[in-house]
Parts: sequence; structure tokens; C-alpha cells
Amino acid sequence: MEIARAAAGLFMAHGLRATRAEDIARAAGVAPRTFYRYFATKEESLAPLFSAGAHQWAESVRAALAELSVPDALHHAVVRTLTPGVGVSHTSLEWVRSLLRLTDTNPALAKVWAEICQAAEGELAEVLAGRPGAVAAPDSPALRFAAAVAGAAVRVAVESWAAGDAPADGLQGPAALAVRNLETLRDFPWDAL
Repeated sequence: MEIARAAAGLFMAHGLRATRAEDIARAAGVAPRTFYRYFATKEESLAPLFSAGAHQWAESVRAALAELSVPDALHHAVVRTLTPGVGVSHTSLEWVRSLLRLTDTNPALAKVWAEICQAAEGELAEVLAGRPGAVAAPDSPALRFAAAVAGAAVRVAVESWAAGDAPADGLQGPAALAVRNLETLRDFPWDAL
């Protein structure tokens, strides 16, 4: 995670192209060889940061009260993880905004983001399978589809917010956008999972 934070700081300060893996290693206080032990490319070094947010959301779904329906648990988790001052800081969300903007111009970083989003769907499927009353296995097509739908609702909200200049805590912030996206999924057959 220290390497990931160093990479994010350098990417935001100097840009992705101007930052070398060796620069990241130096900023993180590790040898270049150590950097390459963990990451094949400088873009991959952001994966732990992207993964941390996705994992936090899945864990918030897991921690939601057992009596909540799946849509309500998803809503609870989004508010908890994307609202500044609740589960994330304003600074962290601004980092997310800056890093996601870099994915627009860098295919290698976009690939890292896409891979993390896909992995997050698998983690969310496991969490949904563990909710009270769930009948589907985490690898069932229905549960994988449900996790993908929920994940896409949140991903698109975060990406849409990151592409603009709206404040993180406003009506166009990531939590508000994600809640609206999830509301459109109320009629999804969550109870069949």
C-alpha cells in the first residue's frame, strides 16, 4: 500500500508519463527490485488503492444489518463508503477523482481499473451469497450477474462524478449518484438470489 500511495502522489504531482517505476520506488523508500517484485508496471502499482475502496464497499455490504434487504444493504454500504466524512475523507475522494481521470488517457491504467472492478464483483458475489436468506452459490450465474449489476451501478456513479467537478458531498457526488443508480434496480429480482 505504501508503494501505491507513493505512486498516486507522484502521478498526481508529475503526471503518469513523467513518473517512472524507479521514481515510485524511491518515493516509497524501496529498491526498484522490490517494486518489481510486487508490480510489473507503474500502472499496476495503483491496484492496491483501487482494491481497497472496492473491498471497503463489499465489507460494508457484509456488515449491513441482517434484516436489511439486498437493495437496502447495498444502499447502506454506498452511503457508508462514498460519503465524505463517513467512510472516506474528502482528500481520498479527490485522489480517486484524479486517478480515474488518468484512466481516460492511459489504456494500461484503464486495464488495471477494469480488472479491479471485475475482481470486486467476485468479492461482492461472495458477500451476497452469505447474506441471510441467500440461496445461490457465489459462483452461480444469477449471483454473479447480480453482483455485476450492483457493481456497475456504483462504478458508473463514481466514474461519472470523477469526470466532472461536482463536490463529493453534493447531489452530484459519488454517494448520491450511486444511490440513484441503485434505486433504479429496486425491481431487480434480488430475493431470488
